[in-house]
Amino acid sequence: MLDVIRDTIRQIPKGKVSTYGEVARAAGFPGRARQVAWALRGASGGLPWHRVVGAGGKISLPGEHGLEQRLRLQTEGVTFRGRRVLMQKHQHEFTASVVRRPARRLARALARQDKG
Repeated sequence: MLDVIRDTIRQIPKGKVSTYGEVARAAGFPGRARQVAWALRGASGGLPWHRVVGAGGKISLPGEHGLEQRLRLQTEGVTFRGRRVLMQKHQHEFTASVVRRPARRLARALARQDKG
């Protein structure tokens, strides 16, 4: 699952952003925004982590990490209003061919994990 999420994040182009929830949905795991955070946390170099923001364009990383994310985004031309990305201008729209459906077996395993 984490590899699928990372592949989805790699599709966000420079100057665009997506929310944790939208990445999860495009990867085929709707409602799994926390898993997007886990995928980012455990990733090695080369992943454009800074292009994933919280709901409404909010940078949710604390302290220096949040500042670094903002600076990286500004370097790519992303604009802000206060502490939020102007989503209407910079939100990446995943195409229908990118949006995936998880395998039935994986979906069942996730459902079992939620129950107990």
